[in-house]
Amino acid sequence: MQVEAGPLLQQINYPSDLRSLKPNQLEEVCHELRQFIIDIVSENGGHFAASLGVVELTVALHYVLNTPYDQIIFDVGHQAYGHKILTGRRDVFHTNRVFGGLSGFPKREESEYDAFGVGHSSTSISAALGMAVASEYKGEKDRQHVAIIGDGALTGGMAFEALNHAGIEKSNLLVILNDNCMSIDPNVGAMKEYLTSITTSRSYNKFRDELIAVLAKISKNGPDAYGWAKKLEQSIKGTLLKNANLFESLNFRYFGPVDGHDVNKLAKTIEDLKHIPGPKLLHAVTVKGKGYALAEKDQTTWHAPGLFDKITGEIKKSVSDKPKPPKYQDVFGHTLVELAEVNDKIMGITPAMPSGSSMNIMMKVMPHRAFDVGIAEQHAVTFSAGLATQGLVPFCNIYSSFMQRAYDQVIHDVALQKLNVVFCLDRAGVVGADGPTHHGAYDIAYMRCVPNLVVSAPMNEEELRNLMYTAQLPDQGPFVIRYPRGNGVMVDWKRPFAKIEIGKGRKLQDGEEVAILSFGAIGNEVVKAVQYLSEEGIHPAHYDLRFAKPLDEQLLHEVFKKFNKIITVEDGSLMGGVGAAVLEFMADHCYKAQVVRLGIPDEIVEHGEQAELWKICGYDAESIASEVKKLTSGIKTDSMVS
Repeated sequence: MQVEAGPLLQQINYPSDLRSLKPNQLEEVCHELRQFIIDIVSENGGHFAASLGVVELTVALHYVLNTPYDQIIFDVGHQAYGHKILTGRRDVFHTNRVFGGLSGFPKREESEYDAFGVGHSSTSISAALGMAVASEYKGEKDRQHVAIIGDGALTGGMAFEALNHAGIEKSNLLVILNDNCMSIDPNVGAMKEYLTSITTSRSYNKFRDELIAVLAKISKNGPDAYGWAKKLEQSIKGTLLKNANLFESLNFRYFGPVDGHDVNKLAKTIEDLKHIPGPKLLHAVTVKGKGYALAEKDQTTWHAPGLFDKITGEIKKSVSDKPKPPKYQDVFGHTLVELAEVNDKIMGITPAMPSGSSMNIMMKVMPHRAFDVGIAEQHAVTFSAGLATQGLVPFCNIYSSFMQRAYDQVIHDVALQKLNVVFCLDRAGVVGADGPTHHGAYDIAYMRCVPNLVVSAPMNEEELRNLMYTAQLPDQGPFVIRYPRGNGVMVDWKRPFAKIEIGKGRKLQDGEEVAILSFGAIGNEVVKAVQYLSEEGIHPAHYDLRFAKPLDEQLLHEVFKKFNKIITVEDGSLMGGVGAAVLEFMADHCYKAQVVRLGIPDEIVEHGEQAELWKICGYDAESIASEVKKLTSGIKTDSMVS
């Protein structure tokens, strides 16, 4: 169904059209933009509450700034839907997150208005500062650079690093702090408490209402007047707030907090701030999910609710008479509690993803043993290492693509010291509609090259439980368990625990002529392929490797002695992946075979449904079966090694 935009929004194809409107029309534009987002996302899915919360801020920025010459950089990117609609993509916005359609995040290749590609947290200030310094170097003194960062993203260490650097530069940089006390789950930590103390200081709030315009006017009268005003303001702020302002201590001009839903006040404030030199921070208080009552009340559920009835708020779920297998993340969450009830050394750690990883299950049952450390993957890993030095067994659950941000800590703080930290890498492999920034494509390659690590992947829910059980047994050392986004394959998954021998794979199907070696849950596509082929009288063997490191050398010797046609299948990058490990084994032991490697190619895989991406990358069941047929018919393929 084609969604119609409101009468004002229909006139806005680009921000230049928005700037032709009168200030008294901006509130109606915000109303229509918010309704358009609700209409589209309810029918097509996507991130929801975050974009509703910044409608007024988005409109005000594009109304005041000369975009795309002036540059707006979003953090994370969940909140950029309104920005996309106002910048030439309104009529194709229904393709958002659909294969071949718009990306769910800002993307430089998609529009000149998307100044920086994002998807992960805490990058905006660094990127905006780099752009601002470049503009200053090129003599573009009038160019504005704005970083919009949520309060949750400020827990990321990179944001503090950028603030620290920006404070010593004279570049024209405006950081807008979108303060709604939420990332995906409620924010945690001292920063949240600090921002709350600022927003509740009535004396200071009254003072700052008059401060912005005064400083904007004084700044035009020369550096002496500006310096005098700055000293006066610092003195008054120190008295009213009692404690020194964190942002001021980093040499930022701090303004706020302001109402993030008063579009005209925001526009006036941003206009004034354009005339104040140097790094500035505007603190805007917003409500995630603003304008949709259910999203305002339950912001976590409505972060990305899927399809829903916009009138009743009922979230639509697929109806099936058959019981559905659980999500891998839920198997992790329930299994962790089950193990922790027996082993009092087990602790749970996640960087700001308690609901996404299902760590919230343990946090409810054992709040003193499960920690949300905020958007801080590096800290999560080294915090886990600290726990491990004291004899505890931390299960550190981080999305595969987010673990990339803590790679040095994995090596330096865990692997070198052989500490028993269990890394549970959720969303491993292609993840679907979130696309390139979130695909867990590289963890096999970047983990298997690190000494002392065990790198494993379960094929199903029972295997996930058993790997978790094995990882928490005494003297295991660093242990990686990777598993995909979405539902598994077993309805009857809660079975008694069994220890898995480290580095031991298994033969699932005996066969002839061709052997298929799979790693992880993508092995279920191999099972389907084997079933298809058996109907045509073709019977390949199927082996589940289980471990990328250490490899089951006994199993591989068996395979290479029996088969000279081999296919490896993985939901990870071909470069450095399990297939590469098998080729290394073959070369090291002087075997000769035709080997076809199936996995994520050496290119960026765009967004789409997981099954669509498996097919495009060539390792869905149909593609696997096709490769077997080619080998059995003697057709050469580009992937063969002999």
